[in-house]
Amino acid sequence: MVRQQSPVKAAELEPYADGIALPEGNDLGSAESAATFQTTMRQFWRITKALFASERRHKARGYLVTLLVLSLAVGAVQVLMSYAGRDFFTAISKKDAQAYWRALAWYLGTFALAVPIGVYYRWMEERLALLWREWLAQHLIKRYFNNRAYYRLRGSPSIDNPDQRISEDARNFSISSLSFMLIALNSLVTLVAFISVLWAISSTLVGLLFVYAAAGTSVSILIGRRLVGLHFHQYQKEANFRYGLVRVRDNAESIAFYRGEKREHLDLVKRLSAAVLNWRAVILWNRNLGFFANSYNYAALVLPVLIVAPMFMQGKIEFGVVTQAAGAFAQVLAAVSLIITQFGGLSDYLAGVQRLGSLWDCLDEHDAEEERIARESTQQLDDDSRIVKLDKLTVRTPGLEAHILVNELSFVIKRRQSLLIMGASGTGKSSVLRTIAGLWYGGSGLLERPALNDLMFLPQRPYMVEGSLRDQLLYPHPLHGVSDDELRAAVEQVNLADVFARVEGDLERVLDWTNVLSLGEQQRIAFARLFLRLPKFAFLDEATSALDEANQDHLYALLKNSGVGFISVGHRTTLTQYHDRLLVLDRSGSWELKGAA
Repeated sequence: MVRQQSPVKAAELEPYADGIALPEGNDLGSAESAATFQTTMRQFWRITKALFASERRHKARGYLVTLLVLSLAVGAVQVLMSYAGRDFFTAISKKDAQAYWRALAWYLGTFALAVPIGVYYRWMEERLALLWREWLAQHLIKRYFNNRAYYRLRGSPSIDNPDQRISEDARNFSISSLSFMLIALNSLVTLVAFISVLWAISSTLVGLLFVYAAAGTSVSILIGRRLVGLHFHQYQKEANFRYGLVRVRDNAESIAFYRGEKREHLDLVKRLSAAVLNWRAVILWNRNLGFFANSYNYAALVLPVLIVAPMFMQGKIEFGVVTQAAGAFAQVLAAVSLIITQFGGLSDYLAGVQRLGSLWDCLDEHDAEEERIARESTQQLDDDSRIVKLDKLTVRTPGLEAHILVNELSFVIKRRQSLLIMGASGTGKSSVLRTIAGLWYGGSGLLERPALNDLMFLPQRPYMVEGSLRDQLLYPHPLHGVSDDELRAAVEQVNLADVFARVEGDLERVLDWTNVLSLGEQQRIAFARLFLRLPKFAFLDEATSALDEANQDHLYALLKNSGVGFISVGHRTTLTQYHDRLLVLDRSGSWELKGAA
C-alpha cells in the first residue's frame, strides 16, 4: 500500500519549458543567440556523452578509436599523394620519362592504399552511426515511458510532436553528429598534415590562407545567421503537417459522420502552407549564402597560384610545386573553412539538436520531479490491507490558472466495498480517479492506496492493442498459466461469445480491433481483462457508457460478486444499486457522501 501525503503545487503540473524557442529571423550575432548556441552545445554534449558512458560504451569507443586511426591513415596517404603528384607533374614539365614512370608508380601505389582505407573508414562510420541511433532511440523510448512521461508531455506547448523527436530527430542527430565530428577530426588531421607542406613552399601563402578563411567565416555567419532559426521552425511546421495527416487517419470515421472533409482539408492546406512559406525563406537565405560560398570557393582556386606562379617563373620552384601548393592550399582552406562549407547543413543540424535537446532536458526535469514527489510524498507500508483512503484531499486543475475541482475530499473504501461518484460535467469526477492513479499531483492532502500494480483502471474508451484476441485479453502484461479455456470463459462471461466467430476460434488471429469491435464490445473486453486479473481495486470511468442497461447490470453484478473493491464514475442512476456509497460532487468544489439507495 502506498501513502502519498505532501502537498503539491498546481504549477508543478505545468509543461516544462525548453527555453530555446527561436523567432523567425534569429540573429546569431545577438546576445540571446549566443546563449542559445551555448545551450545547444550543452545539449549536444549531454546527449553525446550519454552514449560513451552507457552500457554500449566499449563498443562505441572501439569504433571511435578505429575511426581515429583510419582518419590518421587517410591524412598520411593524402600527403603521400601530394608529393607523388608533385613529382609526377614535375617529370612531365621536364619531359623526364624515367622520372615520370617512377612518379606514376608511386602515385598508383598510394591510390591502391587509399581505396581500402577509405572503404573501411566509411564502413566503420556507418556502423557507429547505426549503433548510436539504435541506442539513442531505445534510451529515449525508455525514458518516454518512465514515470509515464508520455502522459505528462501530452499536449505540452513546449514539446510539440515528441514522436517525431524520438524517431526522426534522434536518427538525424546520430548520423549528423557523427558526420560533423568526423569532418572536424579530418579537418584537424588535414590541417596538421598539410600546413607543413604549405609552409615549406611559402610562409606568405599560409598567412594569406588564414586571413582569407577568417574573413570568409565572418561574412558567412553574417549572411546565414537566420538559417538556424528558420530550420528550427521548419522542423516544427513539418511535424505539425504530419500530425494533421495522422489525426485525419485516426479520426476518419468521426470526420466522415460529420462530413467534415472541407474543414479538415482547409486545416491541412493551412499546415502545409506554413511549412512551404517557411521553406521558401530557407531557400532564399540559402541562395544568399550560396552567392558568397561559390565566390569564395572559386577565388580560392586562384589565390595560391597568384603567390607561387611568380616563384616558378623566377625559377625558384619547379612546376610540380605549383600543383602541390594548389592542392595543399585547397586542403587546408577546406579544413579551416568548415563554417563556410558546412553552414547550410550545420544550421539544419543545430535546429535538430535544439529539438532533441529540449526533449532530453524536459525528460530530465520530469524524472527529477517524479523522484522528488516519490521521496517527499510516498512511503511504502508493510501491511497488505485493501484500502483506499482520501483524507482532506484537494484536487486542482493543472496549469498556471489552476482552480479547485474538489475541496478536502475524505472517504475510505475497504475490501469488497464500492463507491459511485456522480455529478455534473466538469465537477472533477474523472480527476479524482486520475489523482488516485498518480497521473495528477496538483493539490494537497493524504492519499492511501495499494500499489499501482494492484489496481486496475477501466476508461470510457478502452485501449485496443495491435495484436491477437489473446493480446487484447491479457493486456497490458501477460498472465502466465492462463489457459485458452479460461480466456474463452472470460469472453463468454461478458457476453462476447460471438467474437470467436470473427476469428474462427483462433485466439492468435490478428485484427484491427479498434475497428472490428464496437465501443460497447471494447468496454466488455475491458471487463474481461478485469475478471482475468482480479486486482485489489478497480476504478471505472464511465466504463459502461456504451452498453445497454442489461449488459451493464450483468457486468456490475459479476463485479460485485468478484470480491474486488471498486470506485465508479457514472451518470446512470441505476448504477447506485451496485454500490455501497454515493459521492456527489458539486461545481463549487463541495461534495456529499451518502449511502447508495
